[in-house]
Amino acid sequence: MANTSSSKRGLKPSGSRRVRAAAAELTSGELFPKESPSGEIDSCGQDDQHHGPAYRQGVPKSLVKFVVGLFLLPLAWVLTKTFLQAFTTSLHHGLLATQSFGCFAAGAVLFGILYFIIPQKALMIPYVLGHEVTHALWVWIFGGKVADHFHVSLEGGHVLTDRVNTWIILAPYFFPIYSVLVVTLYGAASLAADLSSFRWLLFLLIGVTLAFHLVFTCLLILKGQPDLHYGGSFFSLMVIYQINLLVIIGLLLATSRIVTLHQFGRLLGVNAADFVETTRAILEAAISWMTDLYSEIAGK
Repeated sequence: MANTSSSKRGLKPSGSRRVRAAAAELTSGELFPKESPSGEIDSCGQDDQHHGPAYRQGVPKSLVKFVVGLFLLPLAWVLTKTFLQAFTTSLHHGLLATQSFGCFAAGAVLFGILYFIIPQKALMIPYVLGHEVTHALWVWIFGGKVADHFHVSLEGGHVLTDRVNTWIILAPYFFPIYSVLVVTLYGAASLAADLSSFRWLLFLLIGVTLAFHLVFTCLLILKGQPDLHYGGSFFSLMVIYQINLLVIIGLLLATSRIVTLHQFGRLLGVNAADFVETTRAILEAAISWMTDLYSEIAGK
């Protein structure tokens, strides 16, 4: 891995960081156990977690993000419950009969077939490429700079940038780059011509690309990725799960005949209120039990 001409691109060597695809660790003995390790794998900026401003101020960044993750946990519960209710309602009202959802499901099934037919090594090149492009895209979103050259191979890849943060590190796990590319190309082409008759192809390709994204995201997480350690594994998993779920919810709303955004929002509010009420009842019961227990102990 050459430390390419970062200084020529305005990236100071002392401030540059290498963001490597998590796939590199998989190809170095985990996804393909017969291969020998390809070398040392960076943990995608993990050093920043231990030497950043939060640590200099005496507050561990990982602890802060763990607390944030705890607050995200109820939201994950409410979102999941609401999605399952909306999905069940849509199924009962003919979701499977809609062309859009049928093509999306067919695309997902098609990827499943291709996954077992095509060697996994062949799928790693487009995955690593998408992984690195996603890192680079999110660096640009946050106003950073990326060197012209980045490495992509079966052994993994890396990009050279002047900044790394949680969103840049986790982006490949919640940002389905190929699905976004399909939608962008379709939208751009729709400005020049009427593509309504090809809407089925749009959802078919979204099904293929989103299944590709979700399958490899799950594989990487199950193998244990250093990327997740940057913001703390619990916080990272909460972010990855909920953003991916929001993407799936968006597709459900786009293909469902019965569930609209307004109805989903109303159902989400009802479930949130139910969660708050249930939590309040549990806390009141726990406080009452502890009070009674304290009274009994004090009385003795």
